[in-house]
Amino acid sequence: MKISTFAEQNVFMANIRITKQFNFETGHALYGYDGKCRNVHGHSYKLSVTVIGQPITDSSNVKWGMVIDFGDLKKIVKEEIVDKFDHATVFNKNTPHVELANELISRGHNVILAEYQPTSENMVIDFAKKIGDRLPDNIKLHSLKLQETDTSYAEWYASDNS
Repeated sequence: MKISTFAEQNVFMANIRITKQFNFETGHALYGYDGKCRNVHGHSYKLSVTVIGQPITDSSNVKWGMVIDFGDLKKIVKEEIVDKFDHATVFNKNTPHVELANELISRGHNVILAEYQPTSENMVIDFAKKIGDRLPDNIKLHSLKLQETDTSYAEWYASDNS
């Protein structure tokens, strides 16, 4: 009697979603906003990154059975997002806060002058582009969730943007 392997028993390929979560602290101010968020303030952001792909079926590959190594996904998100945005202050590059931004930069602070209003909505769009551009061809970005507070977040889904 032949004992079949897991791969032989599962002749179909399945798309699997995997998610890795990240935390970082970022300050910002919303230029032209009519509420308190026009003032410089900060958030403890939580970013959930979900990718989709098929697990590697080649048993000689050290990443056999993985869609993507969580460590490889972590490296991409850390380099593109966390290392840049953690303990940074983000301003729209056209804000009157540019003088404050330049002063902070001159004193060695991490300041990002973005092409966009630094809302959670715009940040998650920016993050999707940066992460998506770094993923291997066989892995697709499925969704991002950027949580600004315990009760507020913005989500980006590939299916909504194709």
